[in-house]
Amino acid sequence: MKKIFFYLIILLPIFTTNYCFAQSYAKNPIIFADVPDMSMIRVGDSYYASSTTVHMSPGVPIMKSKDLVNWKIINYAYDTLANNDQQSLVNGKNAYGKGSWASSIRFNKGVFYVSTFSKTTGKTYIYSTKDIEKGPWKTVSFKSLFYDHSLFFDDDGKVYIIHEPFKIKLTELNEDASEVKSTIQEKVIIENLFESSGAKVGNTAEGSQLFKINNKYYLFNIVWPKNGMRTVIVHRADKITGPYKGRVVLEDMGVAQGGLIETTKGDWYSYLFRDFGSVGRIPYLVPVIWEDGWPVLGENGKVPDILNLPTSKGLISNIVASDEFKRKKGERPLPLVWQWNHNPDNELWSLIDRKGYLRLKTGRIDTEFTQARNTLTQRTIGPKSTAITLIDVSKIKEGDFAGLALLQKRFGLVGVKFENGQKFIVVENAESGKPIEQERIPISQNKIYLKAECDFADLKDVAYFFYSFNGKTWKPIGKQLKMTYLTAHFIGYRFGLFNYATQNTGGYVDFDFYDIKNEISK
Repeated sequence: MKKIFFYLIILLPIFTTNYCFAQSYAKNPIIFADVPDMSMIRVGDSYYASSTTVHMSPGVPIMKSKDLVNWKIINYAYDTLANNDQQSLVNGKNAYGKGSWASSIRFNKGVFYVSTFSKTTGKTYIYSTKDIEKGPWKTVSFKSLFYDHSLFFDDDGKVYIIHEPFKIKLTELNEDASEVKSTIQEKVIIENLFESSGAKVGNTAEGSQLFKINNKYYLFNIVWPKNGMRTVIVHRADKITGPYKGRVVLEDMGVAQGGLIETTKGDWYSYLFRDFGSVGRIPYLVPVIWEDGWPVLGENGKVPDILNLPTSKGLISNIVASDEFKRKKGERPLPLVWQWNHNPDNELWSLIDRKGYLRLKTGRIDTEFTQARNTLTQRTIGPKSTAITLIDVSKIKEGDFAGLALLQKRFGLVGVKFENGQKFIVVENAESGKPIEQERIPISQNKIYLKAECDFADLKDVAYFFYSFNGKTWKPIGKQLKMTYLTAHFIGYRFGLFNYATQNTGGYVDFDFYDIKNEISK
């Protein structure tokens, strides 16, 4: 008996340690969804990050985490970037691949700042608020286009924007970051990122993020060598104006572009992202140690699969979520996981016309899906994800097309068309660059279940469409969609709910629910 007790005392810590380890580690990628260009800060024991959603509205998502792994969308920097033709899909124009790009999030003297820039408007924007979760936001903009910039508040009270591409430039703002100081000229602080860092010469040098740690300035950038992969380089200086010395700090799997964050425990990580096919650009965390005043990224120069951080609880329901379209008094009309494709026409959608349903109405004639307004979207997620909806098409009109989409330039659609007095379940596939109808099935009932399944595992990048009359028995329709990430849209594939007219306006459809799962349904 004493021997048994002795062995229990010896082995119990081992079993406990192994069990805890098995239950508590995080894995890369930390978010298997399109959350690129992250900028990150820690305020107290909370981490905040901003990201890029290009042409989506609202834009510049703000996320919060307590552990660097489990993130929740808590706000957006803006509801509408601009009310022009491009952002509103008006007069044949669009903002695909443009909108707003890489943002910067900072905290200074009790105020949160989020900055971004837009090739659509040719401006740089700075949004500020004391309450990052509730707002309101103050907005200022500059006519200067500060590309892939980093907003920086120095200890001496001066405020800067560090920007590029290629040559790294320093521009000073006034103390509240509301305007550029006109009396101070822009200064080039690094002439050539390739020469100063020893990186292989390429045609891309961008992604500036600046940090001050132990009285030294650290500038993160990426370069993309010819016939190579995206590479992280860091420059260091004693003064913000330089001189800067640089070095390559990570070249593995193309994981790059981001910066540094210190945890509440004093550990350091670099937050970066990886281009991962059609799901988009997915975030990674890379552990950092310090040697001779330089950050050393990774484990033996490699991005680890396992991280000494809490395990992920999944992306549902903080990054994506199912929706029954039922709202209690005081709730947001649309949860923050939803974004419109471009600016919506708010007169043409409703959650109150028929309680418990999302109604999408038609208000103009369109000839093609990507130019149609009021497509409501959420991210797809990896490695596999499925979206299901139930649509009531009893009030569509001749020429209308409504249903469930996989949105990118080479999109796929499954839905109901009304043509020549007959309704059909239809699949359209645009993987060739032009939408092609693959299959149509005549129907007599008005309530149809639609489903899209995506497989991003091992870069398979394929999707399949299904329909059902009862939500239990599913039938495939159309052929496999080979999904392709194209910079023409610069965003990963999104599930979308759509309705547009090609002949008559005034019709509408009602979506009963939207259900997302992170595995392919059987």
